[in-house]
Amino acid sequence: MPRVSRAVTALLIVILASQVLASPSAIGQAAAQKPDKGDKEIPYKEEPPDVPDTIVVPPGQEVILYAHATGSQIYTCQPAAEGKFAWTLKAPDAELRDRKDKVIGSHSAGPTWKLKDGSEVTGKAAAKVDSLSGESIPWLLVNAVGHAGKGLLTTVTAIQRVRTHGGMPPGDVCDADQVNAESKSSYSADYYFYAPPKGSEEKK
Repeated sequence: MPRVSRAVTALLIVILASQVLASPSAIGQAAAQKPDKGDKEIPYKEEPPDVPDTIVVPPGQEVILYAHATGSQIYTCQPAAEGKFAWTLKAPDAELRDRKDKVIGSHSAGPTWKLKDGSEVTGKAAAKVDSLSGESIPWLLVNAVGHAGKGLLTTVTAIQRVRTHGGMPPGDVCDADQVNAESKSSYSADYYFYAPPKGSEEKK
């Protein structure tokens, strides 16, 4: 009989323990320790670069994309003023990468920026300042003049080109014998894309 009593006692202890673990308080504590599936990581908000006033983007716009470009500025030898010839920019040809060094798009003639999501924006230079070294292509403020596709760039209104390195016209001879000749100049730059804050259209 004593052995039976011990078995019954042990069984009762197991049952009581299971009831305690299944109690609302225990369940609540367990739930509190688990991360909420609804919690989302706060996305990184890109801040505007520090630039001269000449190329500051007007108020009412925020940075929606940063991209680092590496590639070439393509120049062609063309007739210039006073019967002379000069290297003239034909088009950029560069890859666009995000902060994680992942290729997200390309930069080409237009000038046009196109992302892998299918969206693209074409711009026109509105202002410029010399690069910090004076030996690289200038920093720019570009206004968007056209869009295509659907995606992140469809709302872009302005673009800044900053922190440029290289890309200057070649030092090769450009004369009548070199007309239409092409030359590539390696460069890199950071581009910041601006658009009105989300929801601003609904508030109007």
